[in-house]
Amino acid sequence: MAADRLPEVLDATYACLSRYGVRRTTMDDIAREMGVSRSAVYQYVRGKDDAVRRLALRLHDRALARAEAAAVAAVPPAERVHGILAAKLDLVLDLTGRSPHAVELLDPGARLSGDICDAFTARLRALLTEQFAAAGAEPGPGSAPGAADAGPTPAQRADICLALVVGLETAPDAARLLRPATDALLTGLLPHHTAPSRTPQRTS
Repeated sequence: MAADRLPEVLDATYACLSRYGVRRTTMDDIAREMGVSRSAVYQYVRGKDDAVRRLALRLHDRALARAEAAAVAAVPPAERVHGILAAKLDLVLDLTGRSPHAVELLDPGARLSGDICDAFTARLRALLTEQFAAAGAEPGPGSAPGAADAGPTPAQRADICLALVVGLETAPDAARLLRPATDALLTGLLPHHTAPSRTPQRTS
């Protein structure tokens, strides 16, 4: 196998996990999915457990990259928060939409990937906390210099936002609901944020 075929190993692992689940997937399944021998797969991963961990890490790293890009985007704070939350929700919806087995890769209690899930959530919480801390430091119109914003701490606001996404993960039409839900939530959590009004379209 060429040295650049590790992504193919992980793609094959994902296909097998989606079909059989983590427990029932074997190295033979992964090799068969790729059309190679089992010994060839061992050139890139130490075994099924290693393949599952690498796959989980790849999926979470991709979502985290989207969240980190959203966190530094040149847009209003509310848009940055929405982008961070969307990265988490999109990861969940993409996996659960493909297979009920794939959700195992998102379980914080999973033996093989639980720590990866925990680290991902912790990083999202840090990104959100930074957004709220920065927004709270900005004086609003008519505010006295140095005036502190009342209410939950930035970290608590981050936890509230993450709880919102967790609640939406199993809701019908979750992707469509994220925007209005985030706007409504941030009206109370983000200083000086007002949810955009929805102007009815004219009918001819």
